[in-house]
Amino acid sequence: MTPTLLSSPLQGFTDFRFRNALHKYFGGIDTYYAPYIRLDGKLIIKNSYQLDLQLENNNTLELIPQVMTNDADEFLFVVKYIQELGYKELNWNLGCPYPMVTKRGMGSGLICQPTKIDHILERAHSETNVVVSMKMRMGYENPEEILDVFPILDKYPLKNIAIHARIGKQLYNGGVNLEAFQRCTENTKHKLYYNGDITSVAKYREMQERFPNIDHFMIGRGLIADPFLPSMIKNNTIEYPKDRWQIFSEFHDTIYQEYDAALSGPTPIRMKMLGFWGYFSNSFSDPQKTFKKIKKAQSPRAYQEAVKEILKKEK
Repeated sequence: MTPTLLSSPLQGFTDFRFRNALHKYFGGIDTYYAPYIRLDGKLIIKNSYQLDLQLENNNTLELIPQVMTNDADEFLFVVKYIQELGYKELNWNLGCPYPMVTKRGMGSGLICQPTKIDHILERAHSETNVVVSMKMRMGYENPEEILDVFPILDKYPLKNIAIHARIGKQLYNGGVNLEAFQRCTENTKHKLYYNGDITSVAKYREMQERFPNIDHFMIGRGLIADPFLPSMIKNNTIEYPKDRWQIFSEFHDTIYQEYDAALSGPTPIRMKMLGFWGYFSNSFSDPQKTFKKIKKAQSPRAYQEAVKEILKKEK
């Protein structure tokens, strides 16, 4: 059975520039999720969100917008906006684990409030015709929180629920809780997608074997660390292409040039690429040394030289 693979959104990383380059050079992802729209009480869509969702910036791939909110009016405002652009589905983020979000009762900090979730879903389904899907953790404090929400979710015709098999307060620390995810599969009528720690073909195979009824798998950090991963999963191989580093080099140069054109000055592009190399370096033969070399490069020229040296060594 060929799995359906989805790109989990990572704020600050998986915008349209990254998505388009990934799709062009590597493939393997069936559907991409845009990083969340967050309104913070103002019914205004920021320019960065608008740019990311414009159809002309996403015309080679399937994209689903995402919202993070705990307010029904905000939810409906975003529904109207994305439908005007031509999108039919909106993904609701109840998964973000970061304290600045969860302390405000959003992301995984909202899972413990089934009544509020019910109210937002009721209005979304009674006042709009949008297709709603969910991106969740299993709770914030404990993995039983989601079990209290399932009876609410089962009232609505959700397209799917993608579950990251951790709780919010873990952030990305510790392992995934597969026993708790198994309980999720037994306690809802909805279609579940699995998310969490798919960082290699071996890890994917392990999850597929553990959950034979799951056929949609979401890849987040593992996708940035190793962009070849989705196509390797699809092709059921652990062999990289012979021109692996040439492909990566072209991909890297593409996103570098696009971000360099979009950002102002050497510091923003340096910080942007440093963030990517925090993940990229994990796929190199010496991750620590690779990342250190990038970190030491203080100017654009030094950065380009460092990248050239790193790739030459791998080749």
